[in-house]
Amino acid sequence: MKLDPFVAQIIVAKNFNHFTTSDVRSAYLALKGDSSLDPSTVGRKVYAELLKLVKKSWLKIVTSKKTGLTRFNKTKYFDVKAITLIVKCESTNPLKKHDDKQGQLLGKLNIYKAELLLNIGESEVYKELYSEFPELGDEIQPQFNRARDNNTKILGKIRAIEGLLK
Repeated sequence: MKLDPFVAQIIVAKNFNHFTTSDVRSAYLALKGDSSLDPSTVGRKVYAELLKLVKKSWLKIVTSKKTGLTRFNKTKYFDVKAITLIVKCESTNPLKKHDDKQGQLLGKLNIYKAELLLNIGESEVYKELYSEFPELGDEIQPQFNRARDNNTKILGKIRAIEGLLK
């Protein structure tokens, strides 16, 4: 998973929770300091980034019944260290700095390995939760299956790149 470093920087703040896309967009524009950026384009980009985290179950969408306003809340799975690791791997990614094929492949390999570690941790948490709360099995099982499927896909990518590097 790729994540915009400015969005990551904004949402990992401890006191930043129960926020709207507009909140993140405003902070993003302030951090970037680029007056040529179109706020509506940035808003769409920010929303897409937040949906990635919803898909990982790190954020939850809450819509107000009265106002219809959509907000994002951090869940118990929200992992500041994991988000920081993802952004760090992307910023040191040789794909952006070098033209040599081996460097590009090694960069991709490192990103996939970091992502695999994150997904393995997620799978382990689901197993722990199931043993603690077996009554939530119907809710936990689909999440566990999704994480396991992601592990398999990422492992396949790692093997493919390692095969090319040999």
